[in-house]
Amino acid sequence: MSLYRQALPQLGNQLFITDGGLETSLIFHDGIELPYFSSFVLLKDQQGRDALRKYYRSYARIAKQAGLAFILESPTWRSNRDWGNKIGFTQAELREVNLAAIALMESIRDEFESHDQPYVISGCIGPRGDGYRSDARMTQAEARDYHSEQIRSFALSSADCVTAVTMNYVEEAIGIAMAARDFDIPAVISFTVETDGRLPSGETLDEAIGLVDEACDGYPAYYMVNCAHPSHFESSLAAMKHINRLRGIRANASRCSHAELDEAEELDDGNPEEFGLDYRRLRQRFPQINIVGGCCGTDHRHIEQLSLQLVEREVA
Repeated sequence: MSLYRQALPQLGNQLFITDGGLETSLIFHDGIELPYFSSFVLLKDQQGRDALRKYYRSYARIAKQAGLAFILESPTWRSNRDWGNKIGFTQAELREVNLAAIALMESIRDEFESHDQPYVISGCIGPRGDGYRSDARMTQAEARDYHSEQIRSFALSSADCVTAVTMNYVEEAIGIAMAARDFDIPAVISFTVETDGRLPSGETLDEAIGLVDEACDGYPAYYMVNCAHPSHFESSLAAMKHINRLRGIRANASRCSHAELDEAEELDDGNPEEFGLDYRRLRQRFPQINIVGGCCGTDHRHIEQLSLQLVEREVA
């Protein structure tokens, strides 16, 4: 049963952290093969579930030691129909792994949560297509229907919300928000941007947020940006009309473009200390941003640094 679906605690002022780059950590640090960047395949057996549990517990310990709240983002970014079919999963099997993912998140919450450190469970939703390109688009209605399958599973679980990450065009984000509304579960929309601060489809982050809010009567609980380095979007934030709707950032460690990351054969993990300082600066400029974590190339070192920098700032 969801603990926070009716009142998400991250909508207050408390600082929440998340994990880092799940797939890049598993592939490059743990040597685990993930077909099509799909971490949900690990939920099929005990060895895989143990690897995921180890990963999430490492970040939960960072949150615990720093005295911070935590958002458990499920390893289900690729567990939708098209990606599942490519790997050989049936719709019934995808429903099972989506539910298993939330059950795993619930077990981590049971282990680490305390009264003053809430652990929110989010059902992670990824794009139907490639996260870096918007060349094969759905209409709003098509996206609503397509993503309803996964959202239905999360709505029947103990997930507190669903979070659509690496959204690269507006219509898919609108469809997801509408589907979440159909199932009465809070929705979070996280866009990705190119080095110029615009979505791959061309809209600015501000325009994208405005269009989704207009189409869905403001249904998303809040918005985020992920899978981009702070240098790609920071300069555009100050001019945003909808800046107060932006509450979360999960940045990449690398300054490389999406195209460069796609072609890279080695992991660019950037500079963890610089990563933490970037977040400290962003939080100073935009204090409503209270959900922070990592994306591609980041690991526990980056999250430790941002936790250190942000906790020091709060104390100061």
